[in-house]
Amino acid sequence: MRIPVLVASLAAATPSTSLAQETLVNWETAHVSPLALDVAGDRLFVCNTPDGRLEVFDVSGAEPVHLFDVPVGVDPISVRQRNANEVWVVNSISDSISVVDLARRAVVRTVMTDDEPSDVVFAGSPVRAFVTCAQPNLVQVFDPAAPTAPLAEIPILGEEPRAMAVSADGSTVYAAVFESGNGSTVLGGGLDDSVTLALPNVVSNPAGPYGGQNPPPNDGTDFEPAMRPGNPTPPAVGLIVKKNAAGAWMDDNGGDWTEFVSGAQASQSGRITGWDVTDHDVAVIDAATLAVTYADRLMNINMALAVHPITGDITVVGTDATNEIRFEPVLNGVFLRVVMGIVDESTLGGVVIDTNPHLTYQAATVPQATRDLSLGDPRGIAWTSDGARGYVTGMGSNNVAVFNAAGARIGTPIEVGEGPTGIAIDDAGGRAFVLNKFDASVSTVSLAAGTETSRTPFYDPSPGEIREGRKHLYDTHANSGLGHVSCASCHVDARTDRLGWDLGDPAGLVESSAGQNLGMNFPGLNTGFEDFHPMKGPMTTQTFQDIIGNEPFHWRGDRDNLGGFLPAFAGLQGDDTTPGAAGVDEFADFLGTIHFPPNPFHNFDNSLPTSLPLTGHFSVGRFSPAGTQLPNGNANFGLNRYTPPTTLDGPFACVTCHTLPTGMGPNMSFNGSQYVDFPAGPEGEAHHGLVSVDGSTNKAIKIAQLRSSYKKVGLDFTQSSVQAGFGFLHDGSIPSLAHFLSSPAFEFQGDQALANMIAFMLAFGGSDLPNGSANNPLFPPGSPSQDTHAGVGTQITINDFQSLDTESAALVAEMQSEADLSRVGLVARAFIGSAVRGAAYTPGGSFQVDRAGQQLSFAGMMALATPTNPVTLTVVPFGTQVRVGIDRDLDGAFDQDELDAGSNPANPNSLPDIGQNYCGPAAVNSAGTSGVMSAAGSRVASDNDLRLTASLLPAGSAGFFIASRTQG
Repeated sequence: MRIPVLVASLAAATPSTSLAQETLVNWETAHVSPLALDVAGDRLFVCNTPDGRLEVFDVSGAEPVHLFDVPVGVDPISVRQRNANEVWVVNSISDSISVVDLARRAVVRTVMTDDEPSDVVFAGSPVRAFVTCAQPNLVQVFDPAAPTAPLAEIPILGEEPRAMAVSADGSTVYAAVFESGNGSTVLGGGLDDSVTLALPNVVSNPAGPYGGQNPPPNDGTDFEPAMRPGNPTPPAVGLIVKKNAAGAWMDDNGGDWTEFVSGAQASQSGRITGWDVTDHDVAVIDAATLAVTYADRLMNINMALAVHPITGDITVVGTDATNEIRFEPVLNGVFLRVVMGIVDESTLGGVVIDTNPHLTYQAATVPQATRDLSLGDPRGIAWTSDGARGYVTGMGSNNVAVFNAAGARIGTPIEVGEGPTGIAIDDAGGRAFVLNKFDASVSTVSLAAGTETSRTPFYDPSPGEIREGRKHLYDTHANSGLGHVSCASCHVDARTDRLGWDLGDPAGLVESSAGQNLGMNFPGLNTGFEDFHPMKGPMTTQTFQDIIGNEPFHWRGDRDNLGGFLPAFAGLQGDDTTPGAAGVDEFADFLGTIHFPPNPFHNFDNSLPTSLPLTGHFSVGRFSPAGTQLPNGNANFGLNRYTPPTTLDGPFACVTCHTLPTGMGPNMSFNGSQYVDFPAGPEGEAHHGLVSVDGSTNKAIKIAQLRSSYKKVGLDFTQSSVQAGFGFLHDGSIPSLAHFLSSPAFEFQGDQALANMIAFMLAFGGSDLPNGSANNPLFPPGSPSQDTHAGVGTQITINDFQSLDTESAALVAEMQSEADLSRVGLVARAFIGSAVRGAAYTPGGSFQVDRAGQQLSFAGMMALATPTNPVTLTVVPFGTQVRVGIDRDLDGAFDQDELDAGSNPANPNSLPDIGQNYCGPAAVNSAGTSGVMSAAGSRVASDNDLRLTASLLPAGSAGFFIASRTQG
């Protein structure tokens, strides 16, 4: 009889209730350069993002054949080959690069980078590795032979540099600025009291192009469409203007606002004379001197780039928004273009080409056959070696469009799998390989025939909610009237486009605000509300991260639930149908999986920083001269000022409205003595609080979540050159956190107190923040936050544990400490015998290895590390360590046991013989109950076959058990 082995302590401690325990956490991380062809042409390297692996295929034959995979970091998004035996894999969530030895099929070095590394290329003499880091807007330079620390850091004047390319001679590096902006900005006009936020309402200025009329007309002296008779007077609002080729700042009606934006009257909009938005699209880096120049004015979102092999021109694909045009009926179906920029390598002058020349944009809807010709959400570009043909993948359109050397479309797009991103050209084989992100496959495309010849799948651990619901966000052919746009055109990768839009409708109906959670019924906050006027003015694009369960939606809270967005499929995207009830449920289930990533400003243990440099944050003149660099901030002190007993905003604390941990208003109502739950809506939707006192002329605004505040910086009115045209508040008119918090409404006493609060705002995301109490009027309870422990993704590769430097040793100790508290999971990869094996850390001091019955102490694992056989530790979200470390497909059989028995650890339907030891995910233990939950498609032994014990698990926890069939 085999004796069952119990591994209950994998979940022996109950984690913080705010930390998710999913087996896979979805950050909806974007691909950048996720596929590469071997220099020899016989292997293909593919980023398996959800599985955290590099997949390697043999492509020497007609179809790709899977060779092996290598576990890397968390969310790999780019792969580049350094030499015949080494590839570098960029891990976005891990903030690292995994250096993979192909012969050993193992990670041999981990290169730590700054936040959100996106791509890597090799250039210069001697050769250096250049790495884009999106969040801090810089490029790091490493010695690839000894990449312990960056040799240099190059600031990039643009938001989120990502995709990279290198000139043919290796002397120049190109980096595309993902959120470059499009030369548009907002003029303030929607504040109800200019003293409150200390910003003038320039749109209402009598000296303006419309004599102070607010809202201004958009069609000569009239509105198009005409204003609905009987509607109340619309509120005063801001206005979006865009810089034209001559440098003039114009609105959509020909009004010239240049004098008020950059001219002598710039102070009337709060700016300084000479103010400008850079609108840099491609950073051009001299690999020898590291000097940077820029190519400008191409598009808003620069998604991918490649160098033309003959001309040397830089070719960039992405999208450009027409957000300066007002009103949803005018923008319907035509609010965006999918474009290619072609930039001369010597002059950096560029031309922009519409990649959908078959569209005239004269109507919102065309026949489906015409839509199917469109390219949407382009994410990859590659050229044949002779430069005659270029191929662009449409992640939203599920196709590949073909272009000639001049950038003109050729023929009919090639249909491939779902969500194509990376592309590589095999000139010798006359084919291309395309990575389909959403259906986890590689398409082989015949270049001569212009067709897909095969589609090779690889393992994807994503649950059905992700695979089935993604199409409602991204699919441009199914969800728009012209086939080129989708929800993701603005909510890019479920985030934002960093722009503002005026999607009002002069002919629309006023909607009632009754039934919403108005001021939480709290005295001083529960009056002054108005109904929702259809002319709402500019509003910035909001993120889709963690929105499900946090209703109502939109800045004003005027959409009760996700179903409230259905009219936008026809009214804004031009589609002739809308998703049915089942489609809405699929969409909601998918959006419900999306988490906020680790906050880059937290300490490893998820605590707040006590001395955070505030580079790029400047005084606005309340305490020190405007433009003065603010000092380092202590986020803990900021938190103390944010919560009672401090009251920073008159009689209220910040947290009275912006509850912790999300920043949203409470989903509760004050009954005079305590907060009580606000009744759920008919679809089960929540009712988080709205206010009428935020300083806006829109007198019903949902209290904004604050977890992505650090993603909205970049606009400033004290500096002459900035990287973003939209900032804070619903319309983006407040340029900076310093500007908002310097309002006389907030009772700060100096720059240091201001800096402390800014530090807290930047570090706001994170579930370790304190929550309130139903009995504390100034500190109500907040809804839970679907975010991520700051340590998640952190990696270290150890060559000799005993000789670790002090900083590295401290990091390893912190990894173990947080894992012991079950706040994070911890996995190890180590050479055990002749192969790299996985292990999942058990709180208390040991690792369960990927073979049943085999454990190692923490010290024993560290003792395995040698210069030739290193050990890599990776911090993962709590609950995912078993899948990531020892049971890839969660079928109950450990990975090495499956390999030993000849079954497939990447196929839940492939199991070793039942007589072999195997493990199963244990059911939640509740008052002594236990069992084995089935994985989809896997065999589950009956109670007579299994002998399990759950007594070592605390009530309410979950774990994994190793079990075997008992004999006799």
